[in-house]
Amino acid sequence: MSNRSLILEAATELLEASPTGDVATRGVAERAGVRQPVIYRLFGDKDTLLAAVVDRGFARYLAAKRAAEPTADPVADLRRGWDQHTQFALEHPNLYRLMAAPGPACVPKAIDEMHALLRATLERVAQAGRLAVEPDRAADIVISANTGVALTLLTRPGMRPGTELSARVRDVVLAGVLISETSTGDTSPPVTRRRAATTLAALLRCDSPCPLSPAERALLAEWLTRLIEDDRATPADDGTRTESRTGETRTDGSRTMDRSTT
Repeated sequence: MSNRSLILEAATELLEASPTGDVATRGVAERAGVRQPVIYRLFGDKDTLLAAVVDRGFARYLAAKRAAEPTADPVADLRRGWDQHTQFALEHPNLYRLMAAPGPACVPKAIDEMHALLRATLERVAQAGRLAVEPDRAADIVISANTGVALTLLTRPGMRPGTELSARVRDVVLAGVLISETSTGDTSPPVTRRRAATTLAALLRCDSPCPLSPAERALLAEWLTRLIEDDRATPADDGTRTESRTGETRTDGSRTMDRSTT
């Protein structure tokens, strides 16, 4: 085994067993059977070493995510992914704290891949017509909430028994980004326009054959993005906004439209 592997294994074992969630490079060197300067030669500093430990530890987590076979129900896959995230945090508290709050000098690479895997699941949810917001925005919401509740369970373990709190937060958060199956026939504007644009944009990004040219796909993607962002900027997504249009005559005799909002 190389010195790098020995050091990472030693640091991981000490981190997992640490009552404070911290390790000393001297202790890591002693456990790995190397001189302390070797750590600095291979990793540069302690922050970079801990980032490598986090990447190594989360490799197991990400490997399980990559190996998971998507089912016919992407929403169920999304819920299952939330629960797996929380369970991993509870099983590896010190490692997870470092992953959730890395040092400013070195952000672990696992964060980007974790976000990408979640986004891929949300893409499938959007293609099924069940996502109420864009996948990127939904991923930010879900991962922020999932991380928050996991850290709460670690810092206040007696707050709720088991993962009951996580399940409750999960259901509230997903209700905010998903379209329930009973409301897919809702036709109240402007929500329907955003939902339709979000779903079509996701289908446009998938690899299935499309009769449009690359330029046409790019143009359609731009239009869909503008529709989604326009509705997101509209304060009345609850259907309370109505518009009445009355004709107004210009001085040149032509007609224009004047919009008034109630």
